[in-house]
Amino acid sequence: MGLDPHRVLYRWDLDKTYLRTEFDTVRDLLRTAVEKPIDKRTVPGASALLRELRATEPAGIAILSGSPSQMRKALEAKLRLDGVTWDHFTLKPSLQKLLRGKVRFLRDQLSYKLGALLTARATGEPDVREMLFGDDAEADAFIYSLYADIAAGRIGEETLLAVFERARVYKDDIPHLIHLSRQIPRRDHVARIFIHLDRMRSQSSFEDFGNRVCPCNNYFQAAVVLLESGVLDAAAVYRIAVDLILRDGFDEVGLVASFDEMARQGFVGMDGARLLADRSVEADGNTFGIAARSVAKMQDHFSEREGRLGPSKEVALHPIDYVDLFSRDKARAHAAKRRAKWRRR
Repeated sequence: MGLDPHRVLYRWDLDKTYLRTEFDTVRDLLRTAVEKPIDKRTVPGASALLRELRATEPAGIAILSGSPSQMRKALEAKLRLDGVTWDHFTLKPSLQKLLRGKVRFLRDQLSYKLGALLTARATGEPDVREMLFGDDAEADAFIYSLYADIAAGRIGEETLLAVFERARVYKDDIPHLIHLSRQIPRRDHVARIFIHLDRMRSQSSFEDFGNRVCPCNNYFQAAVVLLESGVLDAAAVYRIAVDLILRDGFDEVGLVASFDEMARQGFVGMDGARLLADRSVEADGNTFGIAARSVAKMQDHFSEREGRLGPSKEVALHPIDYVDLFSRDKARAHAAKRRAKWRRR
């Protein structure tokens, strides 16, 4: 993809994308609301990846979360504890909407996130590329893809209105969303959409969105795709791997298998393996500490794989029937939610 890392803006969700949050029941919501920043759990590798992205001096890092705005202080404190810095932080105005009688807004992510994305795009630099990070708990892949295709001019207002009707968006919110969709510069600016598989939805369930959407079981997988995109180098990817090994119990065998899984789907290929096999990326104790041996073993694996892989697939866009897809994707998300609640019993 060859992106300029200084011209990329990263937009991150928080719940189930960065934080290991449960919100399926009222008890979950209450526990999350009173949880101290130090007790909040980070998704493995998420903070390491965000720190590495910050080190590239990007166009920006923006947090866009469905958490209520009343949680800002605790969420910002948690990010600071993890050494993460950001440029924009947007939370959901749930209380304000509730006081206006808009109860459905508490569960509605489409109008909230799409409105926030369009607003940010209308006021931002038109030529900045974006990479979006979400999860499979709700509708992030759908919302992000819809946003990308609106900006690229692939979605007409008739289709957009039909999606709003299917999603039961409040009628008095629709004119503002349509107005925003008209204001943004027409650019094919979304380079990738990363979806963290918290619900363990199958990667194949995202095929309707095309390979711009990249479902990941862990953030090492996202990191190797970012390596091939040109925004991270191999040393950064290995630092993320070391973080996963030392903090979260991963090992080099599982991480190499994670790479192979992305290679089978065409998200990475011989270029990624070649970069990761490069012995100029130091694998001694001064660079990777007690995980240096694991890094060296991974380099051996990637050296062997380099000659067996072809190139990664280019992002190929195809028309998406968003009206039809909305119901099917929502049904898949609900099924994954039921499975997750059953596993927690």
